Amino acid sequence: MAEASLPRRPIILWALLALTAAILCLVVITEHLSPGAATPTLQRVILVQATLPRAAMAMLCGAALGLSGLLLQRVLRNPLAEPSTLGISAGAQLAMAAAAIYAPFLLEAGREGVALAGGLAAVGLILALNWRRDLEPVSVVLAGMMVSLTATAASAALIIANGEYMFSLFIWGGGTLAQQGWEPTLAIALRLVLVAGASLLLLRPLTILGLDESNARNLGVALYATRFMVIGLAVWLAASVTAEVGIIGFIGLAAPALATLSGARTPRQKLIATPLIGAILLWLADGLVQLFAGSGGERIPTGAATALLGGPLLLWLLPRLRMLEWPSLNAKPPVTRRAANPAFLLGLLLVLALITIALALILGRGPAGWNLAQGALLHDLLPFRAPRVAVAAAAGAMLAAAGTIMQRLTGNPLASPEILGIGTGAGVGLAAVLYLSAMPGEAAQLAGSAAGALAVLAIMLAIAARSGFGPERLLLAGIGMGALCSAVLTAAIATGDRQSFRLLEWLSGTISEVSASEARLACIAALLLIAPLFFTSRWLDILPLGKTAAHALGLPLTMSRILLVILCAGLTAVASLLVGPLSFIGLIAPHLARLIGLHRPLPGLAGAIVIGSGLMVLSDWLSRMVAFPYQLPLGLFASLIGGAYLIWMLGKGESRETA
Repeated sequence: MAEASLPRRPIILWALLALTAAILCLVVITEHLSPGAATPTLQRVILVQATLPRAAMAMLCGAALGLSGLLLQRVLRNPLAEPSTLGISAGAQLAMAAAAIYAPFLLEAGREGVALAGGLAAVGLILALNWRRDLEPVSVVLAGMMVSLTATAASAALIIANGEYMFSLFIWGGGTLAQQGWEPTLAIALRLVLVAGASLLLLRPLTILGLDESNARNLGVALYATRFMVIGLAVWLAASVTAEVGIIGFIGLAAPALATLSGARTPRQKLIATPLIGAILLWLADGLVQLFAGSGGERIPTGAATALLGGPLLLWLLPRLRMLEWPSLNAKPPVTRRAANPAFLLGLLLVLALITIALALILGRGPAGWNLAQGALLHDLLPFRAPRVAVAAAAGAMLAAAGTIMQRLTGNPLASPEILGIGTGAGVGLAAVLYLSAMPGEAAQLAGSAAGALAVLAIMLAIAARSGFGPERLLLAGIGMGALCSAVLTAAIATGDRQSFRLLEWLSGTISEVSASEARLACIAALLLIAPLFFTSRWLDILPLGKTAAHALGLPLTMSRILLVILCAGLTAVASLLVGPLSFIGLIAPHLARLIGLHRPLPGLAGAIVIGSGLMVLSDWLSRMVAFPYQLPLGLFASLIGGAYLIWMLGKGESRETA
């Protein structure tokens, strides 16, 4: 009897949640129909043309995103795949932002087509990067995260470059379900019915795709054709939702996982349960958004609210999800040569970094073309160029140092401030300070950023410790925490006041107005935070060996971890405050240091710092020169260089079948 009653519990739970969502919708309807709210005619118009279409849109979009996530997870055999983690939503938003600025006639012809093109471009890039790796789950999600973060920063940069009149586009991108008629709702309903019907017709191939590729071929499935067809259906559905209501995250990730935990086992059961659960989740989230809306309207877009709810939900799901095989992380990394003379190699790196700094100061473009500034011209340009170069060098060094610490602490080659959401955690701390104080000083902003980064880093390390520092669990937790922090930032930016524009500038990583005093503070902070790390080489050497080895060698494990975490949080906070949350320097600089042979903790740390500084200075110079006389945000351009490295790293991987 006990076993028979177990499957009923999830059904009862979802029934209660659906009832709660219905009650919230009824409360909203009652408010519109209350006496004195409006004339009867106006009440009827609001009810029929706004309230009811919104409720229907919430359920349909939730069902569509849940189905899209399920199809992507099934065809890619990846429990992390969904429209947000694969960059589909961010690519669609970027395409629509670019079209709104440079080709508005495309939006008039059909914004769904523009969104679909952006989503297909994003997922096509990700598939191309990972094809030789047979679409390994970690590689796919890493590439998706890179594409998604870069597309989001590019959207922010476009909005900043085109003035505050484009600001509403960012708020729309946060995901709002407000409706003014039934036409968009009916359009989403039609697409949902078509994709759901096609999914049922493809039920047998979807079932077989859950097996490995050789078995799928032996059973007569046209593997590539079926895979591309299903991916196309999922992208079309997700892009349609993004075109109508903006980015709504986590539904496509949470709904399939909750369907499985609720007892759905076969593909048919999941195809039925997942859209229903997605509809309930988004309907409930939108009802809460409307319930807590003030007299001035909704302060938080529904898309941000779903991430606020979905982040903790994902962290709760983390120990309950059965993960697939993660060969790219659990296997030993490829053996690379060790530098015979690390001191000479470090000296060479330092010379290259100094040459890069010198060129960034003297080489540039002007009205007459390229020139090497010298004499009076150099004297006039230094007050503008030198602070930017100093800030870029300091930020690159701090991010590289933070990435090196985190990879040593966790034994995880993917650990970095960007991947684990620590940079966006610093942004949450900055947002808190900006909204709690009318005129916060630099010290208060730095303290808030450090507090946010420290809190996120502590949560990440706690999760890593509970999962035995497993790379896949830490990555999934980082995705959840990063999305949660991004949702908080989106909610803060959606308020539309002057602090919002400051946060938007920070998000894109612009340093065009940095002052000499800020540059001095950045260099001093980098020196004070990096210098102590060179006295921790023994800790960094022993920590990757694990708890048992650390205790046997007499390492004070708790104290060493706490001190390194504090230093890492400080480094990330200062760097993120300067150049925003996105650069990937913290990920690639330690990788490059190891690639050239700097494996020991001290040479590896020093090499990563020099490489990080040089890459960030190069990024700043390119951001000033590429679109001259316009200047691109440094954080965005650094992410493009970091993304190029990730593309190379993923592209050189071999297929598991041939490895």
